[in-house]
Amino acid sequence: MLKILENRNNLPFSALMEVYEESNRKTAQEEWPDLPEGFALQQAEQDFYHYLRDVFFKTASGFYALWEVQGKVVSAVRAEPYRDGLLLEALETAPAHRRKGYGRALMLAVLEHTAGTTIYSHIEKRNEPSIQLHTACGFVKEEDFAVYIDGSVNYRGSTYCHRR
Repeated sequence: MLKILENRNNLPFSALMEVYEESNRKTAQEEWPDLPEGFALQQAEQDFYHYLRDVFFKTASGFYALWEVQGKVVSAVRAEPYRDGLLLEALETAPAHRRKGYGRALMLAVLEHTAGTTIYSHIEKRNEPSIQLHTACGFVKEEDFAVYIDGSVNYRGSTYCHRR
C-alpha cells in the first residue's frame, strides 16, 4: 500500500533505515573508511536524517513515498521538484523483499499519484534491475548523464523520463 509523506512528522525513520541499510553501509565505507563499521553506519544514518530534516522536507512540493506490506515498509523513493516536473531519488527495496514486485508497485503508485507531472529519474548505467524497472513503467532514456538538483553532473548515470 502506498503511503505519501510530505513532512517528517510521521516518517518512520528506523523502518526507512532498514530499507536503505545496504546503501548506507556503502556510503559509510566510502565516506568514513577509517571508522569502525558500526560507527560509520551510524554517521551515514545521521547524515541522512539531517538531510531529510534540514533540506528535503523544507523543499516545497517534495514528498517521500513508501510501499508498505502488512504494515512494514519494504520499498521507498523520494520526489522533489526538478526541471519541469519531479525527480525521483533513492528508489530502493529492502534486500529481503526484492524480486517480489514491490519496487514496481511503488513506482506505478507514485506515477498514478503524480498523474500529469513529468517525472525524471537518474539511474547508474550499471544498475540493470533499475533500468529494467523504469523502462517497464514507461520511462525512456533522455540523457546519457545525470544532472543533479545542485547542478553537479554524473557521467556514470543516465537521466530517464516519464511524460504523459
